Amino acid sequence: MRPVDIEALTVPGTPALRGDLLLTAVSRPDLKTNSYRGGLRRVDLGGGEGPWTHGTKDSAPALSPDGRWVAFLRAGEGSGRAAKPQVHVIAAAGGDAKRITDLPLGASAPVWAPDSRRIAFVARVPEPGRYGTQNADGEIPEPHEEAPRHITNLFYRVDDIGFLNDRPQRLFVVDAVAALDESSPPELTPLTDDRADVEHPSWTTDGEFVLIVAPRDWAVEDTVRSDVYAVPAAGGEPRLLVRTPGTAAQPAAAPDGSILFYGTEFPGLEEVARNTGLWQAPWPDGDAPSSPRRLTDVESVDCDSAAGPPAVVGDEALVVVRTRGAAELRAVPLGAELAELESLRYLAGEFAAVKSFAVDGRRIAAVVGTPESAGDVVLLSEVDAEPRVLTDYSKALRDTGIRPLEELDATASDGYPVHGWVVRPEGDGPHPVVLMIHGGPFAPYEWKVFDEAQVLAEAGYAVILGNPRGSAGYGESHGRSIVHGFGTVDALDLLTLLDEALKLPDLDSDRVGVMGGSYGGFMTSWLAAHHGGRFRAAWSERAVNAHDSFTGSSDIGWFFAEGYVGTDLEEQRKRSPLTYAGKIDIPFMVAHSEQDWRCPLEQAQRMYVALRQNGTPAEFLLFPGEGHELTRSGQPRHRVQRFDAVLEWWGRHL
Repeated sequence: MRPVDIEALTVPGTPALRGDLLLTAVSRPDLKTNSYRGGLRRVDLGGGEGPWTHGTKDSAPALSPDGRWVAFLRAGEGSGRAAKPQVHVIAAAGGDAKRITDLPLGASAPVWAPDSRRIAFVARVPEPGRYGTQNADGEIPEPHEEAPRHITNLFYRVDDIGFLNDRPQRLFVVDAVAALDESSPPELTPLTDDRADVEHPSWTTDGEFVLIVAPRDWAVEDTVRSDVYAVPAAGGEPRLLVRTPGTAAQPAAAPDGSILFYGTEFPGLEEVARNTGLWQAPWPDGDAPSSPRRLTDVESVDCDSAAGPPAVVGDEALVVVRTRGAAELRAVPLGAELAELESLRYLAGEFAAVKSFAVDGRRIAAVVGTPESAGDVVLLSEVDAEPRVLTDYSKALRDTGIRPLEELDATASDGYPVHGWVVRPEGDGPHPVVLMIHGGPFAPYEWKVFDEAQVLAEAGYAVILGNPRGSAGYGESHGRSIVHGFGTVDALDLLTLLDEALKLPDLDSDRVGVMGGSYGGFMTSWLAAHHGGRFRAAWSERAVNAHDSFTGSSDIGWFFAEGYVGTDLEEQRKRSPLTYAGKIDIPFMVAHSEQDWRCPLEQAQRMYVALRQNGTPAEFLLFPGEGHELTRSGQPRHRVQRFDAVLEWWGRHL
């Protein structure tokens, strides 16, 4: 895979399934337009697929319960409201799509009510005079002319989204069927106020309420905690349904009227590195919220809430669980009490990654990534059947050349098992080696195509990918083992895996580099300072280099740094690579994005200046207009330019 081959990375989104109609939205980078293009595709249940809509930015299909309608998001070209994702509705039998929302900043994914008429969604509503809207004088100020923002809370901005308080995310309900008969989209009034961002709407089985997740106590105080609320679909005050022991996500009403949701549990602000479990709570009898019960084991089960809400099939709830680099579709018995992973019935995803799924009766459609695919739609005709792959979206990617993931197992000097992979290029070698470190740190490398490793392997480098202590999917204790211990056993595990890989005869132990982004950038800086003799050069990207300033400048720093490092300034200094910049003497690339709010630009600037002042051969690569997600969802041309720079860097030093 060459840098320009990112155009072959066609990725399907969450599927929608009802009867014989199976839809998904695909997206791929397009270098000509420097954007992401795609549309809705119909997948034949017997295999094969084709276009279902002709928009180039259509996404998030949702089928009405009666199977008559499809709601989806469509974004247009240019700027203004037409360029924002707006809810559209089209007959399932085909025809022209009708736009039913006209919101300044667009809408989120639509969710059908049980009556197949109404649709719930959330959308950001800007203050007048901001983000291209008129102020009280009828003027539309330029961004630099907008009024100052008055901020009174800590959670006031998010990377790749922007400021929050002046455009809160609010709940809407629209009568979609009635809107189809109107000449223009209806005027909509939000059902929630502007005091708190709400998310993850879903309907109760009777269609009377919309379940949402909102910050604890409706964001009256700074908090990392969240709860489940019910909002009357016809309007009215939100009602607190479930007070969680930590956080909530993706609530769903079970047929018996109870509420299922994903959640974490923690004391104080200690949210970091917590396994996400499946929880169940009864609908409260009185005014007091109900107490939830955790259905899955705290240690061994880590649900991926990004894969979609839990889905009830019979007496089980289907969820995606992260485990040892896989993301598996599993069934949780609704009567379970802290069920361990081994007891959950397996459906799909071994040595693969289930990214999303949809259920219709006893049929399941899922999007699954594998070491040979960035994602394809698979069908389980019955819950206990083997998956059938229906699409081949990665054929063009495979045609570019995909190198296999070879599993690595090692044992650290303290006896701890370490797991990872090596991706080797073609040929006999000896190949130069790049140790590549993931971000998070509570995240995993997975059993699926990873463009970063493939591009380097195509260029002749062997790439080492590891999930050291601190990663997700190996138990909560594995993830929490680096709390107040950054740069300890995580560094040991990575070096152990590198040593194991270097036993392979076609890898060159004299030509080794290290690179990573975010937490991986932290670890790159850390290894360069403490184990620099192991490496010829380093590429540190969007890194955390100094916890003291990260605490006050990052969108999540105010709780993240405290959770992982603590509040003691001396300990923060001890765990900051910037402290040891004087020990780094290998060629060092600092790569960053100007609009990164997760690991703000000053993290890169401080490290670069310190290195240059110390005489280290350091360079600085700075991307305009990008945030923390450059390598995953940044402008396609920037992604290619970055790959070109990476290859030029390692070509010089390895």
